[in-house]
Amino acid sequence: MTDSATRRVPIEPQRVDAPLTSCAIMLTLTVTTAPDAISTVRAALASAADLVKNVAVRDLAGALACTIGIGSDVWDAVTGAPRPAELHPFRPVHGAVHTAPATPGDLFVHIRAERHDLCFELERQFLDAFGDAVAVADETVGFRYFDARDLLGFVDGTANPVGGDLPAATIIGPEDPAGEGGSYLLVQKYVHDMAVWRGHSIETQEAIIGRTKLDNVELDDAAAPDQKSHKTLSTIVDEAGVEHDILRDNMPFGAPGRGEFGTYFLGYARELWVVERMLERMFIGDPPGKHDRMLDASTPLTGGVFFIPPPALLDGLGD
Repeated sequence: MTDSATRRVPIEPQRVDAPLTSCAIMLTLTVTTAPDAISTVRAALASAADLVKNVAVRDLAGALACTIGIGSDVWDAVTGAPRPAELHPFRPVHGAVHTAPATPGDLFVHIRAERHDLCFELERQFLDAFGDAVAVADETVGFRYFDARDLLGFVDGTANPVGGDLPAATIIGPEDPAGEGGSYLLVQKYVHDMAVWRGHSIETQEAIIGRTKLDNVELDDAAAPDQKSHKTLSTIVDEAGVEHDILRDNMPFGAPGRGEFGTYFLGYARELWVVERMLERMFIGDPPGKHDRMLDASTPLTGGVFFIPPPALLDGLGD
């Protein structure tokens, strides 16, 4: 047998690596008790690739992309497939001061494009396909803010992996046959108290985040080693000294007229424990009691975990 005959063909993943766009919609859905809800969901998920293609063709330069996640509670019923090793519901994190809550969510649809109308139309077609089989638990419309900044004024996603490090950090390999070609996605919707945040000096804001505000230069925590910055708390290094990356696809959202200012956190990861460890360090603190000071102005309203299966699994749900 030749080497080419025995060579393993990689499983094609969903577009978790799609570039940051000007617009995004983050849609969290719960499966209802409507008759035939599961079979309707299966059919809608199987049609996802066609729906994306039908909308994307209207403007090929619009960079329309979509990733779809399935939650732990409906995984077995919807897919009938073996469970990925780390798939479980979002685990709340209770710190002495702040809490990361778990909220309902069975399906997650992450739509991205350079035009909002493309995102809008794809969401509409998805919801038509799902019908009364789902209920909308949360719908958030995000936008790019200047040079990829969050509404706190800092550049977001600086530590994201690039090049060959990107798939290595986000796509599960043969170490988990049930999850191979997929990714874990942890999401949280944060709202910011801008009065509290703007009450800090620029220097204090920079110490909290761990970067300079104007030119995004990384700072160390030498001045206050027992009060780590957000940058340090969200950097995960294991016992062997290996740093574990995730892909942050965060999007600002808000409506000044309603006093709403927020950041939607989307963390794609090959290993779910990495994102969970970040939250523990942020909310409980390292050392415990020294929580991420960004949380004093930023409150999570939602928390969910989803698995992003390979397209082949979604396509096969209609069989």
